[in-house]
Amino acid sequence: MIAISENASDKIKEMLAEQEIPGLFLRLGVAAGGCSGFSYNMGFDDERKESDREMEINGLKVVIEEESLRFLKGVEIDFQESAMGGGFTIHNPNAVATCGCGSSFRTKDEEGVPEEC
Repeated sequence: MIAISENASDKIKEMLAEQEIPGLFLRLGVAAGGCSGFSYNMGFDDERKESDREMEINGLKVVIEEESLRFLKGVEIDFQESAMGGGFTIHNPNAVATCGCGSSFRTKDEEGVPEEC
């Protein structure tokens, strides 16, 4: 369903270790907004909701709110180093349009709530 590259998994594990808070997991989600209509949410959390789906990917505990699953089906997350630092990239096969920075998207069937860039 969701793929996280080895580079991204290693970086996320490194970031989790720096937090020194037991029980943290990676939370992925989608919210209305952003230049293209929907924005990705990716961060650490330690509280679960009733509507959460939990999975393990490359040794990472990943939690996704059920309402975001339809937007994230088939997503590939990677981490790439560059001369300016590094960052996570998201390839979403459901997206028919994305913003220039890649942090927002829209699908064929849903436009979300586009905002000014």
